[in-house]
Amino acid sequence: MEVLEYKTTKEEAGVRIDRFLSEKNEEISRSYLQKLLKEKQITVNNAPVKANYKIQAEDFIRVELPDMEEPDILPEDIPLDILYEDKDVLVINKPKDMVVHPSAGHTSGTLVNAVMFHCKENLSGINGVLRPGIVHRIDKDTTGALLICKNDTAHRDLAEQLKQHSIKRRYRAIVAGNLKEDGGTIEGPIGRHPIDRKKMAINYKNGKEAVTHYKVLERFKNATYVECRLETGRTHQIRVHMTSIGHPLLGDEVYGSGKNPYHLQGQALHAMILGFVHPSTGEYMEFEAPLPEYFTKLLDKLRK
Repeated sequence: MEVLEYKTTKEEAGVRIDRFLSEKNEEISRSYLQKLLKEKQITVNNAPVKANYKIQAEDFIRVELPDMEEPDILPEDIPLDILYEDKDVLVINKPKDMVVHPSAGHTSGTLVNAVMFHCKENLSGINGVLRPGIVHRIDKDTTGALLICKNDTAHRDLAEQLKQHSIKRRYRAIVAGNLKEDGGTIEGPIGRHPIDRKKMAINYKNGKEAVTHYKVLERFKNATYVECRLETGRTHQIRVHMTSIGHPLLGDEVYGSGKNPYHLQGQALHAMILGFVHPSTGEYMEFEAPLPEYFTKLLDKLRK
């Protein structure tokens, strides 16, 4: 069992405990923290509290992370497009229509099943049964570079780099309409949509800080090809931010207009460049995932 302990400050008072802990540990999901709170694995001043407890100054918080359970998730021989691999990390180019990690009722065909087969026993266990090795994720229909950690030391190091916003992540996207500016920055905290819980939204009350920088690469008649650079990595960040300025991603069934003239399967979004400091060597490494075929075909169509 791993134990995490925190002493809170005056500045941190008033924040819900589940939010406080998810910000301290971005690799642990908020739903998993809520489960631990329910099971009384998290105490404040030696007493269990509920997820909506608001922390006070000088609270002593103790989190008991249970030992890994044996996964019901089975390794599956699914081919992987590997961009780089060593004893600590694996960088893969994720295809479209592949979910990163299993969830209730969806335990096969995921990237985790493929990685478990490929790496055998060598995966970090920090995120529990369903997400071995997963330090960050991209949506099912987003393609591109994804980092997997093979041990807990690498996972902690890279989770810290994510938290400090020092991992370089550049995406390519095709958005609806013509952007007026050649580039810009979108800032707006992202959290659950207040009405539609399946969606994310700019949420000033309960959102987490989110910053996206964009740059126009090419303009077409009714669309724009852009590069997006993430400073933070919130769920659906690029999709929500681009929609917020009136330019949803082409093919985005959740945040777009519902029209799909190019018959796309999900949003036109590709995680192209991933750069980080290697957890063992301390060297900066950068990888580029080539654009998938559907994306280059769409660009050709738009150019015509």
